[in-house]
Amino acid sequence: MPARAWALLLVLCGTIFLEGIDVAMLAVAVPSIRSDLDLSTGTAAWVMSAYVLGYAGFTLLGGRAADLLGRRRMFLGWLTVFLLFSGLGGFATEGWMLITARFVTGVAAAFMTPAAMSIITTSYEEGPQRNQALLVFAGTAAGGFTLGLVIGGLLTQLGWRWVFFAPVLLAAVVLLAAVRLVPGEARPEKVPGGFDLAGALTAAGAMLLLAFGIVRMEHGLDGWPLTAFVAAAGLVLVGVFVAVERRAAAPLVRLGLLRKASTVRADIGALLFVGSFFGFQFVATLYLQELRGWSSLETAFALLVMGVDAVLAPTLTPRLVARFGNARVVLGGFVLAIASYALFLPVGPDWSYAAMFPTLLLTGLAFALAYGPLTIAATDGIEEEEQGLASGLLTTAVQFGSAVGISAVTAVYGIAGGGIDGFRAALVVPLAMVAVGAAVAATGVRAHRTRAVPEVVPEVTVS
Repeated sequence: MPARAWALLLVLCGTIFLEGIDVAMLAVAVPSIRSDLDLSTGTAAWVMSAYVLGYAGFTLLGGRAADLLGRRRMFLGWLTVFLLFSGLGGFATEGWMLITARFVTGVAAAFMTPAAMSIITTSYEEGPQRNQALLVFAGTAAGGFTLGLVIGGLLTQLGWRWVFFAPVLLAAVVLLAAVRLVPGEARPEKVPGGFDLAGALTAAGAMLLLAFGIVRMEHGLDGWPLTAFVAAAGLVLVGVFVAVERRAAAPLVRLGLLRKASTVRADIGALLFVGSFFGFQFVATLYLQELRGWSSLETAFALLVMGVDAVLAPTLTPRLVARFGNARVVLGGFVLAIASYALFLPVGPDWSYAAMFPTLLLTGLAFALAYGPLTIAATDGIEEEEQGLASGLLTTAVQFGSAVGISAVTAVYGIAGGGIDGFRAALVVPLAMVAVGAAVAATGVRAHRTRAVPEVVPEVTVS
């Protein structure tokens, strides 16, 4: 790629790296924040959940907004909001202030990330160049989260407020570079029939309710009627949203896109894979810190090996995709993840790091193989005017996956009574998710083989 193309990619990767370290650093800093601000357990949990709620609730709308209102405009505008509210979180003196700042930061990420991804898919030619750009983007996301654990541990030693101030500095640098490098675009044409406000409201409402219901899964059987009610209300709003879209002159989401098998398969695969990854990482972190008594910094360095995906995703994975195809590489990633989590199932109360190392390494390798190709598959063959929507659907799947993974392992851990037995029970969740994901990925391999075999037309001899 030309130097300017690499520079643009570096800027866009800066935003996904920023998002990754932001989430990871906060995960490490929450205990210190809770102690310093004297927060209750529920309030401390909402410091993390508010971001997920804002992100998952508005990502679908954010992706479509990039198509309809302009990718550059959405990217620069919401990156600015992300910068401002991340900084405001660092000045919080009450729990509600921190929760509000995190929710708005999540909403900003919901608009910013799909815009960044759709800029990639519309700025780089479909094929090897776009694939390479998406794999670098995916590797940077994973690397940001892994490195964020270490950086968060270091910054927390200086004071938890630096966990909020540090992303502001990085965001400011990215914003200044983005103003110069992100290409301008023609003003989007006016949508016939006007903006689909009813679709936007029902989509946001449905996603918020479903995300809230998923977050409440952390409570297990405690308060289950409210959890069930919220989830049911979310599903009802999904039905209303579909009905609205069928009648809309210019729907927010063209429902025909949801009938594209490769896109749906990639989104489901991303939900299951990312959910299993975050669920496993959450369990591993609890095991090391709560059961083994490791410090946050020791835990961060122990998990750092999973960051191997940041190196392999842009280097090894493109070669594997070129040789074996997207579908086979994705399936290989799921199979590696199954082996990885299965190896950790018999975890003991005094396992050495050497016993854990194979699982941590294989988890990073699996992420390198699966996540990048899934992003390629989710946007492949989509028309340019719907690239933002496709990116939004993928990002929505990723956010819901992470919420499901963390909430499910937390619920199972609590139901199992905690302790080493609770950890072993919780580890079944990520294993089950990647097992289902492997079955979904296998259908992609079969579909690819079917397309690859030309139809044989019998020869007819005319006498």
